[in-house]
Amino acid sequence: VQQIITSPFSYLSGYFQDLLNKSEKALYDAFPSMYGELYTQNVKVFKDLYSELRRYYRSSNINLEEALNEFWTRLLERLFKLLNPQYHITDEYLDCMVKHAEQHKPFGEVPRDLKVKATRAFIAARSYAQGFLVGSDVVKKVSQVSLSHECTRAIMKLMYCPHCRGMSSVRPCNNYCLNVVKGCLANQADLNTEWKYLMDSLIGVADRIDGPYNVDTVIGTIHMRIAEAISNLQENKDSITSKVFQGCGNLKISTKGSSSEDKKRRGKVTLEAKSSAQALEMLVLDAKGNLTALKTYWITLPSSLCSKRVMASSASDDKCWNGMTKGSYLPQVMGDGLANQINNPEVEVDITKPDMTIRQQIMQLKIMTNRLGNANIGNDVDFQDTSDDMSGSGSGDSCPDDVCGKRLSKSSSTRQPETNAIPKQSGHGVNGASSRSLPSASLLLSVAVIAAQHLWR
Repeated sequence: VQQIITSPFSYLSGYFQDLLNKSEKALYDAFPSMYGELYTQNVKVFKDLYSELRRYYRSSNINLEEALNEFWTRLLERLFKLLNPQYHITDEYLDCMVKHAEQHKPFGEVPRDLKVKATRAFIAARSYAQGFLVGSDVVKKVSQVSLSHECTRAIMKLMYCPHCRGMSSVRPCNNYCLNVVKGCLANQADLNTEWKYLMDSLIGVADRIDGPYNVDTVIGTIHMRIAEAISNLQENKDSITSKVFQGCGNLKISTKGSSSEDKKRRGKVTLEAKSSAQALEMLVLDAKGNLTALKTYWITLPSSLCSKRVMASSASDDKCWNGMTKGSYLPQVMGDGLANQINNPEVEVDITKPDMTIRQQIMQLKIMTNRLGNANIGNDVDFQDTSDDMSGSGSGDSCPDDVCGKRLSKSSSTRQPETNAIPKQSGHGVNGASSRSLPSASLLLSVAVIAAQHLWR
């Protein structure tokens, strides 16, 4: 499931950054011949803009609106000087001009329009990417949560006791398997509600990315909007200069001669935008399909593991391994989640001790869902690095007598499931005679696959 989540992230993240790269390259290719010194003397301004946009997308602590405002300010100051080389223009005069820029609109409506559209598109794009990363990180950390000794014994009894008793061709009863797995993955099932909310939120933002906040249209045409803004300034240079004089005072004539830059091509500049909207649509469609399929992942995991093809026999089979012998399995199947395991006949689960690692992941899902909700309405959110590598290891027993010999009784001496905070390293010891580390939850899937390959061919 981690691969299913990370694949859309990789494809979409690559697509977003490719849009930026193509836009920047188009600017570098076209602007030198279009604007001459207006471009060559301001290359760093353009490079800095794209650099800031990339940093913002990577969730750096950058205010996108401020970055765009800074770009237009720096560009206006430099272009005003280049378009009016006959005047001596001081820094104080430029400060005055910038203060009146909102009133004079030297670049037309482009800065305001681009700021609104770009912020929404980038907020949606980076929130979308971050949502996939959080989902992947949750799966990674949850898969490393240690199993209790009770659960380990129950799995061994489920999978290997028939083999030890010479019934290697007999599969566990489906309902028996479900009770074992639901007991072992009780905490994981409690992720379901917030996990579903995250999947729904990601689907909502996906619709924005391919809809009103269309990143293909906005991000892929930034160079065109900049060209449009420069053309507006060139076309209205005399009018804008006159208005600046009125607000900030007349300028003194410089000893420099007039520049030929003013005679450069004027008028609207037309740049081609190579649309790849269909590619974006397909990427979003595939991602939404994966997200929809994963909505109920945590509560359908037991059924998946106990499916007829993997571990267990048919639900109606009366010749399956029921934990004691070959026959029907009579106990009822427990519900999903920790609270429903109080009477689990196969795995003793302490419902008063939820696993703290999984509770932390539930909180991470809530936080990310809230961020996506804000992104869905165009509100910016701050991201923090939530990655915290966690590892777990362990090994199973072979087929001990206390597991295979009889159904375990629920006595007060039976070891209770342990709860672990996020470990700093693998190999957490357990109290008691054994100091071996507990196996992680991913063992369930590993055991299922190994058993399917070697025991029931």
